[in-house]
Amino acid sequence: MFEKEKLIELAHYKMPFGKYEGRYLVDIPEYYYAWFKQKGFPPGKLGFMMEQMHEIKINGIEEVVRKIRDNYPRPSNFRKSGK
Repeated sequence: MFEKEKLIELAHYKMPFGKYEGRYLVDIPEYYYAWFKQKGFPPGKLGFMMEQMHEIKINGIEEVVRKIRDNYPRPSNFRKSGK
């Protein structure tokens, strides 16, 4: 179960590297997460966020995350880079 603050943070999290650098995690295609699931998610917070987003995408509820992003401001303790 997601805590409200964690879900808001996830909605505003951006990819810090690679092909999708600078894009919100929710806007990255599901196949990208499926590849990471096979190869291994990165360690730390980014990997956790990517794994959570993969679950959201395979369950087809990414629109909920987009609505949260659009309707709730980014947490003040959240760094712009998302790292």
